[in-house]
Amino acid sequence: MKIIYCFLSFFILTTISWSQSVKKNKFILEKGVSEELAIFRKQQLSEVNYGLSFVIPDKKDQEIAANLVVGFKLSDLSRPVYLDFNEKSQNLKSVLVNGKNVAIVHDKEHVVISEKNLVIGNNKVEISFIAGDLSLNRNDDFLYTLLVPDRASTLFPCFDQPDIKATYELTLTVPKVWAVLAGAPVKEKMDKGETVTYKFGKSDKMSTYLFSFVAGEFKNVTENPSGNRSMTMLYRENNPDKIKASTDTIFGLHQQSLDFLEKYTQYKFPFQKLDFASIPVFQYGGMEHVGAIQYKESSLFLDNSATDSEKLDRAKLIAHETAHMWFGDLVTMKWFDDVWMKEVFANFMADKIMNPIFPKINHGLQFLTAHYPSAYAEDRSAGTHAIKQKLSNLKNAGSLYGSIIYNKAPIMMRQLEASMGEEAFKKGIQKYIEKYANDNANWENLVEILDAESPLDIKKWSDVWVNKSGRPILSDRIVYDSEKRIKSFEVIQQAEDKSNNLWPQIFDIGLVYPDGVKVIKVTVKDKITKVDDVLGLAKPMTIIYNYNGLGYGVFPVDVDNLDYISSIKDEVARAYSYINLYENMLNGTVAPVKTFDTCLEGIKVEQNELVIKILSSQLNTIFWKFLGDKQQMIDQQKLEEVVYSRLQMDLPKNIKKTLFGLFSSIAYSDSGKEKLYRIWSKEDVIANLKLNEDDYTSIAMNLAIFKHQNADEILSKTRAGISNPDKQKRFDFLLPSLSKDDAVRGEFMMSLKDEKNREKESWVSVALANVHHPLRQESAQKYIRFSLDLVTEIQRTGDIFFPKDWLNNTIGKYSSKYAFDEVQRFLKENPNFSPILKRKLLQSTDGLYRAQKIK
Repeated sequence: MKIIYCFLSFFILTTISWSQSVKKNKFILEKGVSEELAIFRKQQLSEVNYGLSFVIPDKKDQEIAANLVVGFKLSDLSRPVYLDFNEKSQNLKSVLVNGKNVAIVHDKEHVVISEKNLVIGNNKVEISFIAGDLSLNRNDDFLYTLLVPDRASTLFPCFDQPDIKATYELTLTVPKVWAVLAGAPVKEKMDKGETVTYKFGKSDKMSTYLFSFVAGEFKNVTENPSGNRSMTMLYRENNPDKIKASTDTIFGLHQQSLDFLEKYTQYKFPFQKLDFASIPVFQYGGMEHVGAIQYKESSLFLDNSATDSEKLDRAKLIAHETAHMWFGDLVTMKWFDDVWMKEVFANFMADKIMNPIFPKINHGLQFLTAHYPSAYAEDRSAGTHAIKQKLSNLKNAGSLYGSIIYNKAPIMMRQLEASMGEEAFKKGIQKYIEKYANDNANWENLVEILDAESPLDIKKWSDVWVNKSGRPILSDRIVYDSEKRIKSFEVIQQAEDKSNNLWPQIFDIGLVYPDGVKVIKVTVKDKITKVDDVLGLAKPMTIIYNYNGLGYGVFPVDVDNLDYISSIKDEVARAYSYINLYENMLNGTVAPVKTFDTCLEGIKVEQNELVIKILSSQLNTIFWKFLGDKQQMIDQQKLEEVVYSRLQMDLPKNIKKTLFGLFSSIAYSDSGKEKLYRIWSKEDVIANLKLNEDDYTSIAMNLAIFKHQNADEILSKTRAGISNPDKQKRFDFLLPSLSKDDAVRGEFMMSLKDEKNREKESWVSVALANVHHPLRQESAQKYIRFSLDLVTEIQRTGDIFFPKDWLNNTIGKYSSKYAFDEVQRFLKENPNFSPILKRKLLQSTDGLYRAQKIK
């Protein structure tokens, strides 16, 4: 019986294994990297190494000759080996497989290597090719690669999926005056007259999207802030004040971030080096390439006019990218449906890193202002989605990025930490890093580890937080007895989308009395939660929900007692009350005029820069989107006078700078323009308001949009005063969007049909905002349909954030019935419009949709 049983067991296991293998092999080759192809290749291939060489000419329109030698171990010959190459077939010049010339087969963006030319075990494929330009970001005198999430295959043939980690041996030949940076140290440098060839050592293991190099006319500086690890930075900034004020701080922030992360994770810095490049036209704030982080230059280099908030943003950016070395680079998601995991941990850790670096900052307030408004902006819209999203093909991975993963996910993680306890959470994270170092993991792998550290059923807890979309709307039901004491107190939650979803969470409520605030912790688990800790307490003057800013959703607001908000002493409670008021306005609970007036009262007295940023943002949006024309005329004068009056007061420079940003954006009355002009021309100087060259450029742009009578002269003088050649090129690009001539602006809009004119995506976003500014929408609205029709092309050619930025700065600027009808018409006439892009469109037009009801 034992022999028969063993035979049957063997037969069953063999049959299962064979059927699974057949299932893995059954996929149809398609463009991009399908999940089925990725699963098959993961079990087919191992021990991948890329030998890459690029010969980069000094003219950006010349081709880049390249060569690839990729070695790998093969365990399955049932299908060919598919190398991804999303470029023209004619870019492929020759293919050698294990030393033998073979025919070039390029099918559906894949170089197909026949199994007939391969062997079980070690193989080598050599390909001579012309490098793809799409992700090389070539400029006249520098370039940089940006390959996230699936763009490595647009540069060179590769296995472009996150769970096939590989090592890289890179050779770059560049013009003699160029500097270079890549993921491994330079091993050899060879001078060849007009060019120099750099050979880099073997890199650490990394996913394809983390491979990068930077080359061009950069200055460099090396520092050793810890005494045991040197770091090098490439940069192009030429402002001596910014260089002097920023350089040591930039290096110091990287070292402080490393120190914190090594201690928190109990895992030493995992790579050979930590260098970085500062790039003027970079599309994002930063990108966490192994050994060669890339940053937007304006985010790193600040001068003495910078506000505390700007310094904090820089520090958080550096901490975020440094945290990725552990969360994303060392431990990488298996598939891009879990891309949110690397982003949530980078943001979550960055917030923790800030505590010791900025001891005077209220970090609960900082977390609140950094995450909640952005998370709500997408989660309240008809385009919301779960934190974890389904992904069938890597070519759509760029659509997964947005505020849900960057902002809602950290809120979720902070709730999880609060529910588990900090020490149990930290212990789980340490085990996760140790177990999956130099490997790949998914959310389920982390949940399994965290579950072992907590009695909380984390799988069940995370089901709604991670796998479901939306947020709760919370209400209360309070009964008082004859002596006006609380007899019963219930908190009720209902999903905003009317589903049955329930969000387990912890938050505080503050019961306000004449002599102080009684703070009560509330743990919500069900649809109705009874709060017994308040029973018997006297009826409060008002109740402040989410007092500690830990909860998530739309909370009750005391509509009859809004003036009280500005007098709340606790900064977090005060800031969240303003945020919650705004969300209630959007849901129709409070009128826009009343919300505007409450925020305006707050601006008059607020002393915290972060809270002023919240108020400024909300006032701006309410003013431009949710007030009628007559009300706008009344409130423009009020807002302008209040803010300018505060600028004359004795206030700290960071408060002055933040307030001035609001003033500059709305001072379009005749008197406002004159005040702004006198500040720009330096005829008037506001005490303790520190403005730099970039600030004066922004003022000039606003004056042009506001139709100042001297607009042409203002723009001309501004251009002449820009000392940085990269910034001068940016200004030249923006000039047509600032023109007073509608035809010039129209010609600029039409020029964006050409992909080459969209290369500098951050410039394009600013230019679009100029063209579609609310004061210009009567003439600009004719470009709405043009902008919508181009979105599919924008997604195909642009980087991950560009489709949403494009929508935000075109149709997202509008609140009119005309714009609403254009969107409806577009959707009706395009029934097969990409569901992914439709979601982005619905996110960008949430304000437009709500304005139709609110106005």
